[in-house]
Amino acid sequence: MDLAAALAEALLAARSDAIIAADRDGVIRFWNPGAERLFGHSSDEALGRSLDLIIPERLRERHWQGYGRVMATGQSRYGESDLLAVPALRKDGTTISVEFTIMPLRDEAGRLIALAALLRDVTKRFEETRALKRRLAEATKPAT
Repeated sequence: MDLAAALAEALLAARSDAIIAADRDGVIRFWNPGAERLFGHSSDEALGRSLDLIIPERLRERHWQGYGRVMATGQSRYGESDLLAVPALRKDGTTISVEFTIMPLRDEAGRLIALAALLRDVTKRFEETRALKRRLAEATKPAT
């Protein structure tokens, strides 16, 4: 096995970050051990299911609009340098905050066939930032 293949295998099997791939219809086709750890669904439970599995219901319409736009145009600002930070849904029904970037997957002819996402749980950082903002707002509030 060459270095690139060994690296790819190690990255895909990692438990630190979730790696998910979904086809043009948003059906999950790849779910790594990191996704199992992050979302609580086994690979068997996730494969073949819609991405709605991890998208909070209130955000699904907006998600599918964006997903459809990326599939139609092949372009997303969340693949080059921008990270998208959004709430995500765990198997137990709790909501976590995740940051992710997406990578388009293309066939031999260059057609977009799927999207892969690399996701990281940032719930703790999000909650700490929210608490700091709340304390700052209280500290700068005029006395009544």
